[in-house]
Amino acid sequence: MRKNALGPNLQSLQVFRRVVELRSFQAAAQSMGLSGGTVSKLVAQLEADVGVRLLHRTTRSMAVTEAGQGLYQTAVRIQDELANGLDLARQAQSAVEGVLRVAVPTSFALMWMSSRMPRFMDLHPQITLDLSLNDSFVDLVAQGFDAAVRITQQLPDSGLVARPLGTVSRVAVAAPHYLAVAPPLDTPDDVAFHACLLYTQTPQPFEWPATVPGRSPVAVTGHYRVNNSVMLRDALVAGQGVALTPRFVVDDLLRRGALVEVLADHRLTDLTAFGVVPQPRYLPRKVRAFFEFLESEMAASPL
Repeated sequence: MRKNALGPNLQSLQVFRRVVELRSFQAAAQSMGLSGGTVSKLVAQLEADVGVRLLHRTTRSMAVTEAGQGLYQTAVRIQDELANGLDLARQAQSAVEGVLRVAVPTSFALMWMSSRMPRFMDLHPQITLDLSLNDSFVDLVAQGFDAAVRITQQLPDSGLVARPLGTVSRVAVAAPHYLAVAPPLDTPDDVAFHACLLYTQTPQPFEWPATVPGRSPVAVTGHYRVNNSVMLRDALVAGQGVALTPRFVVDDLLRRGALVEVLADHRLTDLTAFGVVPQPRYLPRKVRAFFEFLESEMAASPL
């Protein structure tokens, strides 16, 4: 292969990085607004510049060579450091700006974030905030997100970088008129004798988690199952059963007495709201501003 005396250019490194992350020339082209031919040409030129094969590709598959993996790590470091340097150079300006794409859990967005986002926009009017509501763990790199908010006990080992933003308490709740005619509900084991309203997005929706280490979860049944916890609210108020839910979903209903907490002496451990980013070395100012805002709001009004 013919080497370029000037070495690889930044665009070819950017394209190569995207191809490796998406494992597809076509997907990389679409995400960067380029043609497939341009992407292939830039990767071929990069291989010519460095003088080694970086990708093994056939009509059906693509694999990164050992040399390609090493160059990919270098490309990530160079691009992140460049972005960081540019961001630092802009810090003389008071405004934080740019398009900020964030994936957020649907119920959290509707019941807690929604009322607070106008204040964030007032603080940062030059940010274009693009929120995507999704309870699944989206691929930040493949789908072009700057960040995500994820609420869980522990994040899977995904190679992403996570920043704790605050804690999220869980409560077991039911309507007073349901409890007036239902069987006793004094311990978690009693849940097995109740109609449960089930949030199916959890890994084990048909189990009530143990509140004491070492104890087995309680198997539960329910005739109403949904993958969005906001949908449980009306069914709870109507007296359809008991549900385990983040407090922010039902906090207003608890305050006005439409629901009451049960098993308050057997609460589960809190969940954690994490701010997640795909870059290991660099946190853009717009993302940092968003995370700091959420962290401040959660500290002021614990969930």
